[in-house]
Amino acid sequence: MNLSKVFAKTLVTSPERQQEADADFDVVKRVQAGDVAAFDVLIRKYRERLFGVVYNLTSNREDTADLVQDAFIKAFQSINRFQGQSSFFTWLYKIAVNTTLSHLRKNKLRQFFSLEKVQEDGAAAEILNQLTDTSGADRDAYLKELQEKLNEALQKLSIKHRTVITLFEIDGLSHSEIAEVMDCSEGTVRSRLHYAKQFLQGELSKYLR
Repeated sequence: MNLSKVFAKTLVTSPERQQEADADFDVVKRVQAGDVAAFDVLIRKYRERLFGVVYNLTSNREDTADLVQDAFIKAFQSINRFQGQSSFFTWLYKIAVNTTLSHLRKNKLRQFFSLEKVQEDGAAAEILNQLTDTSGADRDAYLKELQEKLNEALQKLSIKHRTVITLFEIDGLSHSEIAEVMDCSEGTVRSRLHYAKQFLQGELSKYLR
């Protein structure tokens, strides 16, 4: 079992992302022109996705709700500085991730990766089934143990390494998008991702079959 099969990853094709980016920029231009209510379109579109990425970094629903709200407020306050050099999606993710990382450092919170999102995602059911041949109570116990071991392993990674693997494996961002979100080169992203995967493979070797 390859490590990547532990994670649920839904990627969007480049043409779809370009269309999405163009549509978002049209909405942004409306907001910049004074149509404040148009920002609600972006909130409705990205609220759940933003909640997912922040929750995967905090594993705390109350904190996540507050941080997502803060991210949207910051995005709205800075909307006139957005000129479309990147997609609104990437720009918003960058604000949310930076807000979350600042919160985690300030409060020195322990971070947990959660399988909850994976378990709730129908597309991930097959992946979870492949992780264990057991069922019922045995399967629940196995998944609980896997959750704990994955949490323990990810706690040993630095915040930067943990963020990279979360954005890539769970949220499906490309290397270039992660580089923009984290203000680093694509080479740095690949290096951090490689290190994080190798480390997790070592920590979870008994579960990767």
